[in-house]
Amino acid sequence: MRTVIQRVGYATVSVPEEGYEASIGHGLLVLAAFTEGDGAEDLEWMSRKITALRIFDDADGVMNLSVGDVGAEIMVVSQFTLYASTVKGNRPSYIKAARPGIAIPLYEDFCRILSDKSGKDVTRGIFGADMKVSLLNDGPVTIIIDSKNRE
Repeated sequence: MRTVIQRVGYATVSVPEEGYEASIGHGLLVLAAFTEGDGAEDLEWMSRKITALRIFDDADGVMNLSVGDVGAEIMVVSQFTLYASTVKGNRPSYIKAARPGIAIPLYEDFCRILSDKSGKDVTRGIFGADMKVSLLNDGPVTIIIDSKNRE
């Protein structure tokens, strides 16, 4: 499992064809991708990591607070392109990204676990849709986390 986490002032996701729009205020936009072999352990580990990340400023302006400490919101958007391989040529290959039959249940479980761990509803995009995402990156703070490379 791979995520890109952005601390945002706000974020919106829309799917105009379906009349869908969702938004959050101050919080985290999590772009999430899944690969073959991902399972419950990856989802639990990633959810713990994201909710415990101390990337919000304390009273002294030091990144020392977590999403729960500041009451921030979370939005999760599926993004299989995080598993793009550009080794050969100029057209990315997405062969490492999990197929929808595997990825959709992982995405749903991840959102549920993240909600449980944060104590808040998680706003989300629509898996597999042509989504339009807008955000104001706060900082900017952008962090990449891979459950297979736990550094």
